Amino acid sequence: MDAPIARYHEDGYLVLPGFKSGAEVAALRQRALAIVEAFDPGDRRTIFSTTDQARGTGDEFLASAEGIHCFFEEEAFDAQGRLKQAKALSINKIGHAMHDLDPVFDAFSRGPRIAALARALGLEQPQLWQSMYIFKQPGIGGEVKWHQDASFFDTTPGSVTAFWFALEDATRDNGCLWVQPGGHRGPLRERFVREGDTVRMQALDDTPWPDTASAVPVEVAAGTLVCFHGLLPHWSAPNRSPVSRHAYTLHATDARCHYAETNWLRRERLPLRGFD
Repeated sequence: MDAPIARYHEDGYLVLPGFKSGAEVAALRQRALAIVEAFDPGDRRTIFSTTDQARGTGDEFLASAEGIHCFFEEEAFDAQGRLKQAKALSINKIGHAMHDLDPVFDAFSRGPRIAALARALGLEQPQLWQSMYIFKQPGIGGEVKWHQDASFFDTTPGSVTAFWFALEDATRDNGCLWVQPGGHRGPLRERFVREGDTVRMQALDDTPWPDTASAVPVEVAAGTLVCFHGLLPHWSAPNRSPVSRHAYTLHATDARCHYAETNWLRRERLPLRGFD
């Protein structure tokens, strides 16, 4: 593992094919679809904007820090506010505490193998703050603009690390991740700041975001785990293909580091746990 960890520190990301078995992937996908099936939106039309995350972040979004909530794709509704296709093909993501509240997600998110990996990446006292099941729906899967995860999980010193699991094959056609190798050595460009029940994106540094000339696509098979540093710029294109790109992401910080009071995600009732 020494060589891959060295590569992680050099490039800011690490690709581990076959980290999860086909059976584990299938179980998580089945559970996610069951959550969507049971979801009754009623009159709620909570949309998750992947290009302007301060927009639409109301009470339901903030409450999802300690719950399990479904959020629609921006392009899910027609001009009359009706779903353009089936509910199961209209959800952008489920978030943000499945790893602590749902047994299937809990089992997928934890265990000795990922705990050892987290330690090798430098998280001596990991705290799992967030889980997201991302659907990247066929045809309407939204672009996720260039960003750094440290914008959303500010600690001193910086410690947030992402664990991104491919649950379907991710390709350029269906909106795979793109990363800038070595970009984690650059500055933090912006911070997602919460003030009371209001959030906003605060500009910090005007360093330009990468483009596809300096970035590389991370095309991976289902079952692959991609780990990336909190300062690593990454992006994914809209999915205009007929094939979805399901993925599951965990974000963890180190308890030895100070977690900023202005971070959007706060735990008031639900205890934080690590990977064990």
